[in-house]
Amino acid sequence: MVWCDKNENVLQWGSEEIVIPYISPVDRRVHRYFPDFYVKAKTRDDLIKKYIVEVKPEKQCMAPKRPKRQTKNYITEVKTFGVNQAKWKAAVEYCKDRNMEFMILTEKHLKV
Repeated sequence: MVWCDKNENVLQWGSEEIVIPYISPVDRRVHRYFPDFYVKAKTRDDLIKKYIVEVKPEKQCMAPKRPKRQTKNYITEVKTFGVNQAKWKAAVEYCKDRNMEFMILTEKHLKV
């Protein structure tokens, strides 16, 4: 991430370095979630904050709309949404225990 490298307020960052266990709603087993980024940065208030950042298409952040007929695509979208929700819930708890913040960025946040 060039932005992190060039931003003087970013003190430290890494890609997929943190592992968070979560229980998948699909198979009820423990899986490992590797969030996209870890960022340690100085805020505008000169505070040092740590973030776990996930980058996802906005479509995967919203529950899929139920079609008139249940299609394979719809079932896949429901599973993906459920797994993402389980991952993000685990990430929020992980961050809460470590005085960090979890954030999800979509294409709307990344447009320049």
